Amino acid sequence: MRLENKVACVTGAASGIGKAIAESYIKEGAKVMFSDVNDFDVSSLGDSAAFTKCDVSDSKQVDALVAATVEKFGKIDIMVNDAGIGTQGGVLETTDEVWHKTIEINLSGVFYGTRAAGRWMKENNIAGSIINMSSILGEVGLQGSIAYCATKGGVVQVTHAAALDLATVKIRVNAIAPGFIETGMTKDVLANADFNKMIVAGTPLGHVGLPQDIANAALYLASDESNYVTGEVIFVDGGWRAR
Repeated sequence: MRLENKVACVTGAASGIGKAIAESYIKEGAKVMFSDVNDFDVSSLGDSAAFTKCDVSDSKQVDALVAATVEKFGKIDIMVNDAGIGTQGGVLETTDEVWHKTIEINLSGVFYGTRAAGRWMKENNIAGSIINMSSILGEVGLQGSIAYCATKGGVVQVTHAAALDLATVKIRVNAIAPGFIETGMTKDVLANADFNKMIVAGTPLGHVGLPQDIANAALYLASDESNYVTGEVIFVDGGWRAR
């Protein structure tokens, strides 16, 4: 078991990538606090799973989530800041409301989770792992997605800076940058035949990815196998960035 005796908290865990990560952690021996803005029934997963509702755009709720994880399982070794939204709109069309909402969830939520988990880990001498969810669109642009691209680029920089801040206390901070993955968030855009064709043509491996592809990377970053890895962004994108 790669995560035996570990405790993890995963935001955005009710569906898609977050759910795949949380379930993979349980299979590898971890106890996991699932969290999402939507309710999620973890009863079928046994004593190794619990659920706390949390809106990551509210720092107090994120602080309470970390506290609930520690109260339930005694500690926190792994924090996965996966919760996010996909928004569309170019620079001329994006409203203030969409801009601020995207930043509050996708960027501020990652900062709040990194800060809350990092504080607890430091205070309790836990050499933990914090994993943030960026995107290939944090490095390359996509027409009509300015707010999303901006926030995912910000996640990369939060990851780099936090990794330097926390390295002295042996807390590792890394990010995963998925390519186009089949999830509820991408369902509508991937259902567009022209867009789907463009994505497949632009992906050297010739297909979109699955949530488990990202969960596999998150499992590596959570495990002791990555003990010498911090401040990195792992691209899981079918070769998109290499073009």
